[in-house]
Amino acid sequence: MQNHNEKLITKLDLSDFLADFLTYFAREKSFIFEGDRHFYAALLQELDTHPLTPPPPLENLNEPLRLLQKYGTLRLSEIFAFIKLMRYFIYLKKHISESAPRTKEWLDKILIPDVLVEIDNVFDEKGEIKEGVYSEIDTLKSHISRTKMRIDEHISRILHSSSLAPYLVDSSVHYINQNECLLLKAGYNHIIKGIVLERSHSGFFYLVPESIIALKEKQNELKDDLAQHLYAICKSLSSILHKHERFLRFLNSAFDTFDHIYARLSFAKAHNLSFIYQMTREKNIILSEFSHPALQSPKPINFAYKGDVLMITGVNAGGKTMLLKSLLSACFLSKFLIPLKINAHHSQIPYFKHIIAIISDPQNSKNDISTFAGRMLEFKEILNTSDLLLGIDEIELGTDADEAASLYKVLLEYLLEHNAKILLTTHHKHLAALMAHNPKVQLCAAMYDIQAQVPLFEFLDGSIGKSYAFESAQRYGIPASLIAQAKAVYGKDKERLNELIERSSELEITLAQKRLELESLIAEYERKILNLNESAQAQKEEFEQLKHNLASTYHQATQTLKSALKAQESKEMHKAFNQSHKILHTAPSPQKTAQNPHIFQVGDTIKYKNTKGHIVNIKGKMCVIELESGFKVKEKLENLKPSFAPSLTPKSHFNFKQNKSVGVSLDLHGMRGEEALEKLDEFLSNALIAGYDEVLVYHGIGTGILSKLVRDYLLAHPKILSFSDAPANMGGFGAKIIKL
Repeated sequence: MQNHNEKLITKLDLSDFLADFLTYFAREKSFIFEGDRHFYAALLQELDTHPLTPPPPLENLNEPLRLLQKYGTLRLSEIFAFIKLMRYFIYLKKHISESAPRTKEWLDKILIPDVLVEIDNVFDEKGEIKEGVYSEIDTLKSHISRTKMRIDEHISRILHSSSLAPYLVDSSVHYINQNECLLLKAGYNHIIKGIVLERSHSGFFYLVPESIIALKEKQNELKDDLAQHLYAICKSLSSILHKHERFLRFLNSAFDTFDHIYARLSFAKAHNLSFIYQMTREKNIILSEFSHPALQSPKPINFAYKGDVLMITGVNAGGKTMLLKSLLSACFLSKFLIPLKINAHHSQIPYFKHIIAIISDPQNSKNDISTFAGRMLEFKEILNTSDLLLGIDEIELGTDADEAASLYKVLLEYLLEHNAKILLTTHHKHLAALMAHNPKVQLCAAMYDIQAQVPLFEFLDGSIGKSYAFESAQRYGIPASLIAQAKAVYGKDKERLNELIERSSELEITLAQKRLELESLIAEYERKILNLNESAQAQKEEFEQLKHNLASTYHQATQTLKSALKAQESKEMHKAFNQSHKILHTAPSPQKTAQNPHIFQVGDTIKYKNTKGHIVNIKGKMCVIELESGFKVKEKLENLKPSFAPSLTPKSHFNFKQNKSVGVSLDLHGMRGEEALEKLDEFLSNALIAGYDEVLVYHGIGTGILSKLVRDYLLAHPKILSFSDAPANMGGFGAKIIKL
C-alpha cells in the first residue's frame, strides 16, 4: 500500500509538496494516519482557531517500550522522553476548553496515573534530575564540581608559569579522552612532570601534568559513583514505568494522533491552504478555485465532473494532463486530510478506496515490455478493483488509434459495470465518437486561442476538442509550405469536421455565457421578491401585534371605568377616570416598521455617512468600499445603506496611491510606551488603508509593561476585529496577530 502511494505521489507531481508537509511533524512518520477520518476532521475543525504550543520534538519510542515490556532498564534520556510525552498531554488537558468539545472529550479519557506524575517531579525542564530530590546525587555532583574547580586552578597556574612558557605551543587546555592536557614542545621534561597521552601531527606532546593526576583519578571515581547511583535510579524508575507500559504505549500512539492534527493545521496556516473536512459518497467531483501544488503561479481550476467517464480532448500543452492530475490529486490529498489550495465551501470531493493513475510510458527495454504491452498489464491488474478512481493519460499510446479505440471502448465499459469512475485524455476523436452516445460519458475540450495561437488552459464541458496540430507546428517554426502539404494529405473532409467541431465549441461558449447572465438576473429578481415578501410578512405580524396590544389596553381602561360606576362614589369615580387615562397614555404607540436588512453584493452603490461609494470586496460581515473621493475604507456591512440613485461625479477627485512600503509587521522592541503607541496607531491606520486583513506586531516579553499597553490599546481600537498571541515560530507570547 505504501509503495503504491509513493508511485502515485510521483505520478501526480506531489512529491515536493508532501516532503514539505512531513517537516511539520514533531517526529518522523508517514502522512497516512491510523483511525477514523471523521474523528481527525472533527478535531481539525475545532482546533483550527485554537492557539496551542506545538508538540515537543520526540524520538521514536518503540524500542524503549519494547525494553519496558521485557523488564529492561531505560537510560535517563529515554525516561525523560516519556516525561515530555506526559507533560504535553497535561498541558493540552489544561488548555483545551469547552469550545472544542470533541477534543476535550478525547483528552478527558486520557487519565495519567499519579505515580507517573510523581516521576515528572524528578526532572527539570532540560531532563536533568532536580536538586534536592536525591541527596546522594547532589553530594556527588557537588564533589565533582569542586574537583573540577581544583583541576582548573592547577592548570591555570601551570599555564602562567614563566619557566614553562618557552615550551608551550599555545595557551589552550586540550582534551584527550576527557583529560585536560597541555601541548608542549620537546625538552619540557626538566621543567614539568606528567603523562604523555598522545603526540600531535607536528611532533608536539599532549601532557597531563603530574599535579592533577591524583585529582583526575578522584574525579573519575566520583563520576563512576554518580553513574552507579544514576543507574540505580533509572532501574527503579524503569520498574515503575514497566507497570504502566500499556498506558505509555497508548499515550505514545495518542501523541502521534495529535501530531498528525497539529502538523496539518500548521502546514495549512503556513501556506494558506484549506481542508475538505467532509467527503461525499456521491461520485461527483467539483473543484472550485483549485490550484495544483506543483505549479508556480497557477491559473485556478473550476470544474464539475459529474459523469462516470471524463474524456478530455483538445490541443497539446492545453492543460489536459494537468486537469487529470488535478482531479486525482484533489481526491488523493482530501482522502488523507492534507490541506490544499481550494475553495472548500464550493467544492465537492468524493471518497475512493483506490486511486490509480496510468500516466507514464510503461515501456521497458530491460524487461522487453513495449508501451502497449505495459498498458495492457496495468489494465489487467485493475479490471476487478472495487471503489476505483482511475486516471489514464494518452489512452491510445503505443498502438493503432482505430484498433485502440475499439479495445478501450470495451475495457472502459467493463470498468463502468464495476462502478469505476474514470478520467482519460486523448488526442484522437474515434474513441470519443464511439463513447459519446453513452449517457455516463462526459466530454471536455481544452480551449485554444486561434488568433494568438496559444492554449487558454480553459476547458469547455460537453464538447470534443480539436488537436490544433497544424497551428501548433506553425507556432513552433515549421514552414507554412510544409504545413499546407500536411493539410492536403489530411483531407478536406476531416478539416471541415474540425471546423464544425470548432464552431460548435464557440457557439456553446456563447450560449454558456448567456445562460450564466440570465441565471444571475433570475437569481437577483428572486432575491428581491423574497426580500419584499419577508418585509410584508414582518409588517403584517407587527400590525397584528400592535392591534392586539391596543385592544387589550382599551379593554383594561373600560373595565376600570365600569368598576368605578358600580361604586357610585364621586371620589372613587374620579380616581378611576384618572387610572383609565393613565392606562391609555401608556398604550404602545405604532413603531416604524423595521426594514428587512439589505443584502449587499460587490459593485453595489451605497451611502456611507455623508458620502457615496461602491463596494469593491466583501468578506463575512466586513467589506471594502471605494468612496467618491477615491479613498478605500474597510467597514461593517451593517453601517452601510443602499443607494439606488446614480453616484454624483465629485467636484474634486483625489488619486490616492496605496503606500506600497506598508509592511504586514511592526517591531516595537526598545520603544517607550508613548512612542510605541504612536507607532502602533500609525501602523494600523496605514494597514487599514492598504486593505490588509491581518498584521503582526512584535512587542517582546520583558517586564510585560509594553505588552499590557499594546493589549489595552487593541481592546479599545474600533477597527480591531480580534487579536491573539502569535504561534511559537512567529514570536509566541512576544507578538500579536491582529485581524482588521
